[in-house]
Amino acid sequence: MTFPAYLATMPMHAITEIHGEPGLLERFRMETDAFGPAARERLTAALDLAAELHRDDRRVREPYLNHLLRVAIRMMHHYQVRDVDVIVAGLLHDAVEDHPAELAGPGADGDLTGAALATLTARFGPRVAGLVAAVTNPEYDPDRDRHQQYREHVAASLDADPWARVIKVSDFTDNGVGVIHTLGPKVARLAAKYRPLVPVLRELIGRPDTPLSAPVKRHIFGQLDLAEERFAAILDQPD
Repeated sequence: MTFPAYLATMPMHAITEIHGEPGLLERFRMETDAFGPAARERLTAALDLAAELHRDDRRVREPYLNHLLRVAIRMMHHYQVRDVDVIVAGLLHDAVEDHPAELAGPGADGDLTGAALATLTARFGPRVAGLVAAVTNPEYDPDRDRHQQYREHVAASLDADPWARVIKVSDFTDNGVGVIHTLGPKVARLAAKYRPLVPVLRELIGRPDTPLSAPVKRHIFGQLDLAEERFAAILDQPD
C-alpha cells in the first residue's frame, strides 16, 4: 500500500478513517525511525505481542490495535517521549487487564494478573511491568459504583508514578477526545465515566515531577479542554 508523503503530519483519527490499521502501522514505523536498532527491536517486539493478544478484539468499528498504536504514536510525536520502556508499556497497557490468561501462558492459575505481569517482567523488564500495572484496573467491588472506583484507582495509581501519568493521559485523550467516534448509547456512558477525570489528569500533568516539557503540557491541557467541551456537548443537553 502506498501512503501520502504527508502521513507524518496527519491527525491520527484522520489516518484511522482514511488508511486504517496499515496507515497507523506505517506512522508508527515513521516515528520509531528516530530510535536506534536496539530500541526499535524492543518496540517491534512489544507491537507484535500487542497485535497477537488483541488480534480478535474490536473497538467500535476498528481493530483494537488501532487504539494502542495511537496511544504510542501520540506519546512519541506529540509528547516527544523517547523513553522506550514508556512506549512499550503504552503498547501493552491493556494486555494484562484484557488478556491475563493468554499472557500468563499455559498452566497458569490463581493470580493471573500477577502471572501476566511476571511474563512482561521476563520479556521487557520490571519497569515496563510496573508501568503496565499502574494503568491496569483492579477487580472492582460489585457493591460500589464501578466508575467511581475507576476514578479512585486512576488518582491513586498515578500519584506515585509520573511516567504512568503520561501513558494514562495518552490513553484518556484517545478515549475522551475520541469519544465522538463512538456510536449509540455508549457515547453518553463513556462521557459520564471520563468527564470527572479531566480535573484529576489536569492536576497530575501539571505537577513539576511529571516528565514533560512546558509546551507538551500546554498541548495536553488543550486536549483536556477539548475533551471537556465534547463531554459537555454530549451530557449537558436541556431536558
